[in-house]
Amino acid sequence: AMEKSYVPLFLLLIVISCALAKDAGKKDSKDTAAKPKLPQTLSRGWGDQLIWTQTYEEALFRAKHSQKPLMIIHHLEDCPHSQALKKVFAEHKDIQKLAEKFILLNLVYETTDKNLAPDGQYVPRVLFIDPSLTVRADITGRYSNRLYAYEPSDISLLYSNMQKALKLLKTEL
Repeated sequence: AMEKSYVPLFLLLIVISCALAKDAGKKDSKDTAAKPKLPQTLSRGWGDQLIWTQTYEEALFRAKHSQKPLMIIHHLEDCPHSQALKKVFAEHKDIQKLAEKFILLNLVYETTDKNLAPDGQYVPRVLFIDPSLTVRADITGRYSNRLYAYEPSDISLLYSNMQKALKLLKTEL
């Protein structure tokens, strides 16, 4: 029957996206003192030579005023899936080049804007927002129950989605 074919995919999805830990905020003060943190740049390793915005509000302001699309990456430092995606993203020369045409923001915490979690708060997830400040629900990854999730093997899809976000801009404005 039809239902059967969904089971393996669903299990895969549970494995590939990290659940957000509710108590991620209250980390042991001990373990942060133990190892000195390297100074954290706004890129958090997603592309050190790119210009990253600091806050969601700043990102929206810049997208609106520059008429560039905004790409928001939600991730967590201790999520292996986020780390794996970050690595291929940062090493993908074409993506890094194309990313210069976007307003960029990466977040390790959730915003209060429900529009940024159209189908839940999971990481990693990547959303595109156009300069009219509309979340592009039409630019999705390949998983039906984690629409904005990407695995490292989906990096070429993420690249073409970035191209799509820029193309839509030209046809709609």
